[in-house]
Amino acid sequence: MPSTTVTVGSSVGLHARPAAVIAARAAELGSEITLAVEGEEPVDAGSALMIMTLGAEQGTEVTVEGEDEAHVAEIAELVRTDLDA
Repeated sequence: MPSTTVTVGSSVGLHARPAAVIAARAAELGSEITLAVEGEEPVDAGSALMIMTLGAEQGTEVTVEGEDEAHVAEIAELVRTDLDA
């Protein structure tokens, strides 16, 4: 499965607004995509609540994994972007 590791760019980390934006796009893509921080189980990128459980702050490395390389790249770019700017 394609995967990439990126650094969280949002100033508030993967909290309410960034998590909602990422989850909405992941759900639209329609393929299985997960997010994980080191040492924790991956969570469904299509669920804002599950993304928030990661506790990923700005600067945290997150691994994005999924079935489709283009979808993984798109979600990784959202994680990398400051969605609160």
